[in-house]
Amino acid sequence: MALLHKIGQSDSESVYDAYAQKPSEGTIAKYKMPDDSHDPEVITDLILDELLLDGNAKQNLSTFCQTYADPYIRKIMDACIDKNMIDKDEYPQTAEIERRCVQILADLWNSPESKTTIGCSTIGSSEAAMLGGLAMKWRWREKRQKEGKPTDKPNLITGPVQVCWEKFARYFDVELREIPMEHDRLLMTPEEVIKRIDENTIGVVPTFGVTFTLQYEPVKEISDALDDYQKRTGLDIPIHVDGASGGFIAPFIQQDIVWDFRLPRVKSINASGHKFGLSPLGVGWVVWREESDLPKDLIFNVNYLGGEMPTFALNFSRPGGQIIAQYYNFLRNGRKGYERIHKACQEHGMFIAGEIEKMGIFDILYDGSTGIPGAAWMLKKGTDLGFNIFDLSDRMRVRGWQIASYTLPVNCQDMAIQRVLIRHGFSHDMAQLLIDDLQRSIEYLRKNPMTHSLDEKTAGGYHH
Repeated sequence: MALLHKIGQSDSESVYDAYAQKPSEGTIAKYKMPDDSHDPEVITDLILDELLLDGNAKQNLSTFCQTYADPYIRKIMDACIDKNMIDKDEYPQTAEIERRCVQILADLWNSPESKTTIGCSTIGSSEAAMLGGLAMKWRWREKRQKEGKPTDKPNLITGPVQVCWEKFARYFDVELREIPMEHDRLLMTPEEVIKRIDENTIGVVPTFGVTFTLQYEPVKEISDALDDYQKRTGLDIPIHVDGASGGFIAPFIQQDIVWDFRLPRVKSINASGHKFGLSPLGVGWVVWREESDLPKDLIFNVNYLGGEMPTFALNFSRPGGQIIAQYYNFLRNGRKGYERIHKACQEHGMFIAGEIEKMGIFDILYDGSTGIPGAAWMLKKGTDLGFNIFDLSDRMRVRGWQIASYTLPVNCQDMAIQRVLIRHGFSHDMAQLLIDDLQRSIEYLRKNPMTHSLDEKTAGGYHH
């Protein structure tokens, strides 16, 4: 005799297919919390389905940020999900690992006091840059106060910068003297710096890896010019290097470039651990040449292993996993590992630049050899192919490629360029696939000329 079993409604839901349960049969809640609870596996599947509409991270050649993580980094991040970096007395070993990373970076960047200097992790390089800027402003203000001079008109000199420096200037009431690009000069130069200096200049910020073209600004040449300026005028202007990307590249594959604490005028450096430091999103670093270069008034002290530990940050609670992952990368890769990884990325960028040049319709602005791994190019002037650079970028999205296309800033807004960033996790084969798809896209657009070409606004794309 067959037995009959009655299943309650609440129990029966669990045996249904995930896509036959209530959350899947209607539109999931978007702007108001639902009244009922739901199966976590079903909700997870629905959210992951939505995330499929994001771009493929490996094909995102616009971002500077790391999109590859090996299984061991994922294991570390999972183990550290509950660690709050601000609680240094509760997580003292995480704080100790942060301290080790600072000393490793100070040594990497040739601090004369690498074992005793000061620095900290941040939520990203933008916060790190702002901390470096604040230290410059405080030092300038202290000096002016001792001299009995006004402190109400500080200014900062930069080249064509990432938006974080514009935020710093606005948030902390500093005049930003940004050197504009010109058609024959896309970077900061010593001559342009000297033109803008006065007694209210808190510092000069060369960008070691410019967002727009991937090139390094000439830190040593600028430092030499400031040395000469001091001899002539007595004004001692410090340098903060925005090494968001280059700070984790040049020490390994461009060691002949002098840009760091080997130059006494360089007082602080920021860099992104989550860019070419190879760590997951959410970690930046700032290091000062010597402990005395960070004004004590900016430092707070917290209890740490029964003692006092200095802290300096804009954020408060933040995750500790990325910092542990940074330490893992330092130990796992070592100098030779970073060199191999970045050298491979550099070669892929140079290959792409070379293949694009062969097409005959582009001018190469950056060939990938002397700055950040990647390439930048623009359509040859006077070329009428029936499409523009934004149309081409949009067409490449059909195959999943995200390529930055944008006009340059003030004075060069007639120059529209494309740029690709090559990061860890990208292979030569992918570079060849990119070139193949670029050629196919060009052929398609030539056969199907645009009646209404796209512009930067309608094409979209984020190039920072």
